[in-house]
Amino acid sequence: MGQPEAIVVDDPAELTSDWLTDALNSGGHELVVSSVDAERIGTGQMGATYRLHLTYEGDAGPSTLVAKLGAGDAATRTMVAPGYRAEVGFYTEIAPGLEVRTPRCWYGAIVPDGANFTLLLDDVRDALPGVQADGCSVAQARAAIANLVELHVPRWGDPALHDFEFLMQPDQAMADLMGQATVSATEEFVGRYAAQLGEECVATLREVAPHVAAWQVTRLDPFTVIHGDYRLDNLLFSPAEAIAVDWQTAAVGPPLRDVAYFLGTCVDPEQRRATEKDLVAEYHEAIVARGVSDYDLDRCWDDYRLGHLQAPMITTLGCIYATGERSDRSDAMFLAMARRSSEAIRDLRSLELL
Repeated sequence: MGQPEAIVVDDPAELTSDWLTDALNSGGHELVVSSVDAERIGTGQMGATYRLHLTYEGDAGPSTLVAKLGAGDAATRTMVAPGYRAEVGFYTEIAPGLEVRTPRCWYGAIVPDGANFTLLLDDVRDALPGVQADGCSVAQARAAIANLVELHVPRWGDPALHDFEFLMQPDQAMADLMGQATVSATEEFVGRYAAQLGEECVATLREVAPHVAAWQVTRLDPFTVIHGDYRLDNLLFSPAEAIAVDWQTAAVGPPLRDVAYFLGTCVDPEQRRATEKDLVAEYHEAIVARGVSDYDLDRCWDDYRLGHLQAPMITTLGCIYATGERSDRSDAMFLAMARRSSEAIRDLRSLELL
């Protein structure tokens, strides 16, 4: 669909029938909206999300859509603008060429400085959201990994991905910056949660943090488009499939990082130990069947082991630099991610691969 130089809105009151008609038509949908009622949904920390109840003149379109808008003060928007660009760019320029299950984008636009955007997406309200602290079943894990195959394979090793400026690209300068931030965030995270984490988890988090900079630029081949924060709070489940949302962390990177991050943060450690070799083998079999070559299962497994180092970085940075208010739910989420991922790193001896 491309990113149109079209209008964005900054307030749900601006989501009028005329505005929606113009937006949908600019996206190639010949629809006339006659009425709209917006209700706030979700508690997103990087934007504001609304469910739009719509009626039409003439041909009928979807009865509901989800609108995502920018939110926060100017300083906050400047900080999260790369995430806004990544999500709008993913939905409008990359998702149409993939088979990954994600909401259909009806319209997307962003202002030049990235501080404000508007997306109109399918409302998948019948699917059940994952809950990070609760974990997931093996069946849900299998569905989530199957969806990663559809994300990763179509752009596997595609050098054109490096031309998308909105996708985070690994480089030494960014790795050093993220590494320094992770060391600092880890100490603050440990200071906040040490009693709940336990000694082994604290030791693992502290051991991993100084290696994050080196890890970020290690084993970068193969590469593809990755989600970057592929976990239960960013997934919806219908009976037979997983649907991925929240693409603010879309990036170019090693695909097994998505697989490891999901299994390491979302699956109970005992279940993970019992199933991860089979699940990684199923992922490998699926990508080979789709045409990926020169990537054997042993290499895939080692990339999976190394990929687990992503979770402590995302967990500590996400916790300490979150813009939303701290709550019991957010504490439970971050604690579950830290405990599970630390066990995975110890089980799989991930640091030995650096």
